[in-house]
Amino acid sequence: MSKVGFCAFVCLLFVCCCCFCCSKAMSTKVNPEAVNERPVIGILTQLVSSEDMKPFGRTYIPASYVKYIEAGGSRVMPIRLTHTTTEYENIFRKINGLIFIGGVANLETSDFARVAKIFYRLALTANDAGDFFPIWGTCMGMQLLTVLVAGENLLTKTTAENISMPLNLTEEAYTSRMFEGFPSDLLKALTQEPLTGNFHKYGVTVETFQENEKLQSFYNILSTNVAENEVNFVSTMEAKRYPFYGVQWHPEVNRFQWSSSRNFPHSHNAVRLSSLLADFFVNEGRRSLHKFDNPEEEASSLIYNYTPVFAGNFSGYEQVYFF
Repeated sequence: MSKVGFCAFVCLLFVCCCCFCCSKAMSTKVNPEAVNERPVIGILTQLVSSEDMKPFGRTYIPASYVKYIEAGGSRVMPIRLTHTTTEYENIFRKINGLIFIGGVANLETSDFARVAKIFYRLALTANDAGDFFPIWGTCMGMQLLTVLVAGENLLTKTTAENISMPLNLTEEAYTSRMFEGFPSDLLKALTQEPLTGNFHKYGVTVETFQENEKLQSFYNILSTNVAENEVNFVSTMEAKRYPFYGVQWHPEVNRFQWSSSRNFPHSHNAVRLSSLLADFFVNEGRRSLHKFDNPEEEASSLIYNYTPVFAGNFSGYEQVYFF
């Protein structure tokens, strides 16, 4: 065989080997990340504190939170405050995420705080083991997330009562998971337009956050705001290693609460903001593969089994689920 012929043979052999190897690689099945198309998000019921609401039940969930999650493509399971730890562990294995809502409760000694702590610890353990489970805290729910991490109540007066504001986004916001899918024009609007409804008297100041090693190592501050007493407070945060998120403001009101006495933002961009955040958290829930043991158990656990009460004539909510 001539030198030219030998070289041609070697080249042909090399090409065949490469094709064979590539063929084997292509034939290997790629397992895409599993996605749960039937997520169920749990909402922890809140303690009734208003005298006008007490005749209806001991705990409640404003319907706006339920509609908010349903609009993101999930169903809702209300979680009462009267179960045993074992029952909460069982519930945790079935739901795909959890929301701590706003309201009024002691963040260290109340039943609301006690149950939240059980789920928080379960979520930490699960995520550490690769079992994805997200948590979202709104208003007092966000405050609770800081207490659970810091191990103490660090709240001070940061009154922003019945006011809508833009956000002062931090550098971390632009690389965050929460705002990753936001179009640039909406991120810009978020810093210029009053898109976030605030209804709180207390919060965590930026100074307190930065001085607390536990908070600083666990969360990134995504936005800040200035309270009526000119104190700079943390208004949005997300955990660094865990799918835990907190907002001091109320994204659910932008689409689902309409009291004329409340400063609820209803502009086009405010609605876009609410929609994208609902989509974001429900998509986080889709990454959880927890599920109910059977369809009957699932159906009996959902919010559809309860009827909301019209509450617009005695509260700032349009409708409320009482338990």
